[in-house]
Amino acid sequence: MRMLPLAVMTPGRMPYDEALKLQEHLRGLLGQGLPDTLILLEHPHVITIGRRGTRKNILVSEDILESQEISVFEITRGGDVTYHGPGQLVGYCVFDLKRHEGDIRQLVGNIQEVVIRFLAERGITAERRNREHTGVWVGNEKIAAIGISVNEMKTMHGFSLNIDVNLDYFQYINPCGVPGAGVISLHTLTKKHEDFNKATVRIADLFCEVFSMSRIDIRKTDIQTILNSKGAFTHV
Repeated sequence: MRMLPLAVMTPGRMPYDEALKLQEHLRGLLGQGLPDTLILLEHPHVITIGRRGTRKNILVSEDILESQEISVFEITRGGDVTYHGPGQLVGYCVFDLKRHEGDIRQLVGNIQEVVIRFLAERGITAERRNREHTGVWVGNEKIAAIGISVNEMKTMHGFSLNIDVNLDYFQYINPCGVPGAGVISLHTLTKKHEDFNKATVRIADLFCEVFSMSRIDIRKTDIQTILNSKGAFTHV
């Protein structure tokens, strides 16, 4: 059976508002020839609040956020409050669910499986929890958060995996709206340096394995071309 293509974009470190604009534009192209697309990147310091979230779960003042140059965005993904920053691998899944039997739970489960396999390759046993606490956990601490939005069977947002992120910033929030929720990083667990670019490549490969898709790499220089496109998408 012919595998569906997966376009993979790796723009590097990108401000949150630019990544949001890119996702929105790509979602609009899904019905015009664009394959499902995975964006893998880093963000500067940012806190995002999902549909079930509230600013009460940000535990520091606006002055502190401003002094630390931490932006705040209220967005449409599921879930509550989370932090993104350097050393954290963020993956955005712009998918047409009609190509995947319309099953959002399977999409989330596959993302979890990607992260679990990635960690297992590094000797770390990770697990899923119940639907109320999505993400990937190592013991009682979360190493990856997941939050998806769906509109007309097309998805945005995705997951974040703590590679070598400064965990102190999570003290500024109630992660996922859960007071005292623990977070952990790959570096904390292994005490080893993980090459971020190699981790990005491996996550992309695992997406193709778990989702049974064939990978198409999108060059950085082509991302702006795609952003400028307004008509049918005919070439990757």
